[in-house]
Amino acid sequence: MENMHPIDLAKQTLRIEADALHALAESLDDTSDFSRCVEDVAATRGRLVLTGIGKSAIVAQKIVATLNSTGTPSLFLHAADAIHGDLGMILPDDLVLCLSKSGETPEIKVLAPLVKNFGNRLIAMTAQRESTLARLADYVLWTPIAQEADPNNLAPTASTTAQMALGDALAVALLARRGFSAADFAKFHPGGALGKQLYLRVRDLCHQHGQPAVRPDADLATILLEISAKRLGATAVLNDAGHLLGIITDGDLRRMLQRSDMSPDLKALDILTANPRIIHPDAMAVDALAQMRQYAVSQLVVVDETGQYLGMVHLHDLLREGLV
Repeated sequence: MENMHPIDLAKQTLRIEADALHALAESLDDTSDFSRCVEDVAATRGRLVLTGIGKSAIVAQKIVATLNSTGTPSLFLHAADAIHGDLGMILPDDLVLCLSKSGETPEIKVLAPLVKNFGNRLIAMTAQRESTLARLADYVLWTPIAQEADPNNLAPTASTTAQMALGDALAVALLARRGFSAADFAKFHPGGALGKQLYLRVRDLCHQHGQPAVRPDADLATILLEISAKRLGATAVLNDAGHLLGIITDGDLRRMLQRSDMSPDLKALDILTANPRIIHPDAMAVDALAQMRQYAVSQLVVVDETGQYLGMVHLHDLLREGLV
């Protein structure tokens, strides 16, 4: 194995870990504790406390982050800290999920009976169903591992991959059990591009700048000044009631100026493009981006259900918000 090419080693590692995930998926059936565990966690008034040692502790922290972001209140408690004073973090209604490949780590063997003595329900995520941890647990989430991916079969690789995947499966099952929606997800992810994809609407963008508009009888100078002043590369053409008749873009003006038969008396009504691409103010900003990409345009006209013009949303608005 020392003489194996790095690419071959990488492929072997991924195949071993893929085999571990396949075995894990096959182990989940009606005889497993997974479904009952999901129901118990979903029904509890407490939190799900995850604990572990070493690499399992790191995996537990990631699972906690996923659970919290998908509607299951969770916290991480390091097993070593737990038996040295931090057991007070566990409240009476909490469930405790302990991650340990062997289920025989010294700290885990001390912690598991303490959790049971407190009256909390214990969930074991382990590769050894006959281990001390598994025997004490109310639920066993088994992670069957034939071998680790490293040449010495020692470094936690396939085992931590299985733990991570089973933690994701638990989070997704709980998400579905709670009816956790995209709107709920947005509440927990208000920052960054991800959050903005879930809550930012067109109305939040179109009011951040001017609403370029001219009347149908506006002359060329007026149109040019309006497009330049509002800096959106276009202006709407509105009737006296404020309803949209069409749009004039800077591209329309350039093409018009290139015409040899251009009349100096042209008005907005002569230049506009009727039936421009429009969008409702309550549409999601990501939907506006999708339309711009679909139709190869840089701006969309925003109108409400009555046809009233509210402004424009520009590609630069979406760039500024980090959606592109």
